[in-house]
Amino acid sequence: MKQSIKMMEDYPLVSVIIPAYNAENFIERTLESVRAQTYKNIEILVVDDGSQDRTDEIVKFVAQKEPRLILLKQANAGVAAARNLAIQKAKGEFIAPIDADDIWYPQNLEKQIQCFMQSDVSVGLVYAWSVDIDERDSLTGGFHVSDGEGEVYAKLLYQNFIGNASSTVIRRTCLEKVGGYNCELRSQGAQGSEDFDLYLRIAECYQVRVVPEFLIGYRQIASSMSQNYTSMAKSHDLVLEKASQKYPEIPAAIYRWSSSNVYVHLAYKIIKSGKPREALSWLYKAFKLDLTMMLVRPDLYLLIIQIIFRFIQRVFVTPVNYTPGFRYKKPANDSINININKIKWLITIRKYLPSKIYEKFRFNWIWQNQKKWLISSQSAKTTNAKHLIEVCDQ
Repeated sequence: MKQSIKMMEDYPLVSVIIPAYNAENFIERTLESVRAQTYKNIEILVVDDGSQDRTDEIVKFVAQKEPRLILLKQANAGVAAARNLAIQKAKGEFIAPIDADDIWYPQNLEKQIQCFMQSDVSVGLVYAWSVDIDERDSLTGGFHVSDGEGEVYAKLLYQNFIGNASSTVIRRTCLEKVGGYNCELRSQGAQGSEDFDLYLRIAECYQVRVVPEFLIGYRQIASSMSQNYTSMAKSHDLVLEKASQKYPEIPAAIYRWSSSNVYVHLAYKIIKSGKPREALSWLYKAFKLDLTMMLVRPDLYLLIIQIIFRFIQRVFVTPVNYTPGFRYKKPANDSINININKIKWLITIRKYLPSKIYEKFRFNWIWQNQKKWLISSQSAKTTNAKHLIEVCDQ
């Protein structure tokens, strides 16, 4: 291992960028996970996006013992603007985003940079698998895995298989070509799909690679569930609308399936925040867009049971008084007995579910037709452009 780490010191500089807004609860743990990376040739740029808590103080404390850490500050402008500021100030050949409440496991950067080093310049983005964690950094059983690689634009349209914002490393020259994160979504009241928008633009011009290992801890806790879900859905729809205008040859069904996937995801997040009626509403929208897939997904029946259970709780169970300012703590004897081996077992079992078999059929269909759709769309644009020039000349 020492030899591996020594070799890493000769590798290119990686700029770790961390947007932070009121992140005092977890920012120190995030920073410690970055500092613990086996890949040592890094700089760490934290952008305090107008925080009103102790984020600034905590980052400065860590900086006293970490010379690679740089603190940047801006008035609150949103996550996209914060990341763009960090990219602008970064010096690394590779950019590695991580959110201020997530963590990386020690070999994350080493594995992803090794993947880049074994690829050519056609690869613009590498991602790795992630597991869901709670406020104690313990695994909750949720996970995000995919084998999507290569030219993946249409497949990515159907499903954002890359996952959360903390799972990628991006080649800097790639960002210089396609541009940074989209700040306009925030001004349109539609935050939430900035990463998805960037991944699509990257996939138009570059290939994608995956490190099929669990290297990221993606934090999912009750406080993070209280988001504007309408804004998130609107953000995704705007990104899809832009893509459909650019590539009209791509079948409309793919856009419907994509929206349905997002609505199901929102329903899961909403039910965890204790809002069964709202979760049911998003689930209904998902059914209308992709009925066939919804009927063969066993997890959706479990979700419906959860929604029904929540309704029963509201009717028959007396609510516990809630005092703002106090965080929920699990009892000491409530141990989480889930590990990576069990998750790998679940992944193996999941491959044989009807929904996954059907989804694989869809992916194959998309893969076989992707080039035809993209070439047809580009050809149509070229023809229209030539016609426009001829009209102008007349």
